[in-house]
Amino acid sequence: MVEINRRPKPTDLLPIGEIVRRTGVPASALHFYERKGLIQPERTPGGTRLYPRHLERRIAIIQVAKRLGIPLSEIAEQFAQLPEDRMPSLRDWNRLNRSWRARLRARQLEIERLQRDMDQCIGCGCVSLGSCLVVNPDDSLAADGMGARMLLPIEDEPA
Repeated sequence: MVEINRRPKPTDLLPIGEIVRRTGVPASALHFYERKGLIQPERTPGGTRLYPRHLERRIAIIQVAKRLGIPLSEIAEQFAQLPEDRMPSLRDWNRLNRSWRARLRARQLEIERLQRDMDQCIGCGCVSLGSCLVVNPDDSLAADGMGARMLLPIEDEPA
């Protein structure tokens, strides 16, 4: 008998089409995440994938992490610390968030440093200037010869 007005449970099993509809993530991406060990659907005896509803939150976290530039390998490391049989909690999210915020802040500081360094660049394309802090700090390319060393063809390449 089908229960009417039953409240959905995190352990309810959903077919892949429903997970695709609810998350907006293509089935091919879900299969990829499965191969990477990020999500683990259950399988029917016939091999059909059924996804516990709580995996929707993991999939959402993967999407957020990807937008932040977090590699899937790091997401997998973080997910390894979470129980597989339940939805990541707010506490779990806060721990991930703190870790990823620190990483983002470091990237932000690096971008700000590069922006400051670019103010020293006149955009001429010559990377052998002693004052070029972006590509050639301390004029390290001067030992390789004159001119725009990084823009010259490599010896094995046709000019």
